[in-house]
Amino acid sequence: MADHGSKKVIYAALAGNSAIAVTKAIAATFTGSSAMLSEAIHSVVDTGNQSLLLYGMRRARRPADERHPFGYGRELYFWAFVVAILIFAVGAGLSIYEGVDKIEHPEPLTNTWINYVVLGLAIVFEGAAWWVAFSTFQARRGRRGLVAAIRESKDPSVFTVLLEDTAAMLGLVVAFAGIALGEWLGRPELDGVASILIGCILAGAAVVLATETKALLIGEGARPEDVAEIRRVLLGHDAIVGVNEILAMHQGPDDILVNVSVEFRDGLAHEEVERHIATIEREIKARLPGARRLFIEAQSAADHFRDRAAHAYR
Repeated sequence: MADHGSKKVIYAALAGNSAIAVTKAIAATFTGSSAMLSEAIHSVVDTGNQSLLLYGMRRARRPADERHPFGYGRELYFWAFVVAILIFAVGAGLSIYEGVDKIEHPEPLTNTWINYVVLGLAIVFEGAAWWVAFSTFQARRGRRGLVAAIRESKDPSVFTVLLEDTAAMLGLVVAFAGIALGEWLGRPELDGVASILIGCILAGAAVVLATETKALLIGEGARPEDVAEIRRVLLGHDAIVGVNEILAMHQGPDDILVNVSVEFRDGLAHEEVERHIATIEREIKARLPGARRLFIEAQSAADHFRDRAAHAYR
């Protein structure tokens, strides 16, 4: 279900960007607007980025094999990080370069009405794509704040598109203002200033995206509420007298690797411990479907913390 929702967001953004990328480029050619050219570059980069996310989602679904026993779920995180690099290097870099060149060599804009028509249509298309991404993100974030939801999200395909579309909407407003002010005041260099501002917006979005995907790439823990649910299941069994440690890490948006160390009550036979472990595994996976790989270690609290202390000093 989550994968279906993510694809819907990406396809909506891909359709919107594809519909206006060529139009923006043609408008930039006829009017000589630096801001419009930056917007065209932005749309082309976004179109490529969404294709990369779809590719990453397909690659991440490959089953585990001998070389990758925990699967390929993190490949989506890798391609999301590549997207961040492209936004920064291509989108932001070219926009800022084009803006600086326009300021140094200002030329009056021509046929500016074309820019206004294209920007108006772009705002409609981008707004529709943004609403799809935002609605999907809202449905998943629950009661968390917007920033906290982005930081805790394990599915970069959704928040990547949301960041891209938000940057696109801001860029369109800046482009419209830059072109309009440049024409009204007779200062074509303001068009170049708008292009630089668009580049700065893209750079900011890229930094946020790179930071979040980096955390997922190196191994980000499960949400606190998911860890708390695992703890409730463990402590709900009479056979367990204590939970030493819960280590839960996302291998993908819906793939959590869970390792727990628990202390069983004294006097249980090996067969009873095995039966309890099997029951606990079934219950955790029923409450947390994303916990696809679950490892339970039976260990006394004293042994567990002694082992941790020994490893800490190595």
